[in-house]
Amino acid sequence: MSNVFSFTGTVGKDAEVRYAHSGLAIMSVNVANNIGYGDKQQTLWVRVALFGKRSEGQLANYLKKGQQVFVSGELTQSEYKANDGSMRTSLELNAHIIDLVGRKSDSAAAPASTQSTSQPPPKKDNFDDGIDDDIPF
Repeated sequence: MSNVFSFTGTVGKDAEVRYAHSGLAIMSVNVANNIGYGDKQQTLWVRVALFGKRSEGQLANYLKKGQQVFVSGELTQSEYKANDGSMRTSLELNAHIIDLVGRKSDSAAAPASTQSTSQPPPKKDNFDDGIDDDIPF
């Protein structure tokens, strides 16, 4: 690896898995990283791609909009012509590591927390009746 770029960010759109003509699986996801602070804060968007068997697993099911992730890999920059004729640049990362960190946004987590409180508490096993949990060593 010639360069390594690692950052944490937020998934901006659900991950997509597609296949090249050769059969190679490619998972792509856009990740936002906020840099700066206060009035000078900017959002840096990075296009992240994961290739091969690692992209065929269940990871794409967890990379949903709002999920916080840690990403590390090789960074490249490419230029393209926008619809208005101006030249634009984009950052692209060939990911070697994509890890879930934290949780999705609070608005998505709220329904899950209400469901868990409506379930009855788990039954206590009779295995530990009379056994003291305070182990002295």
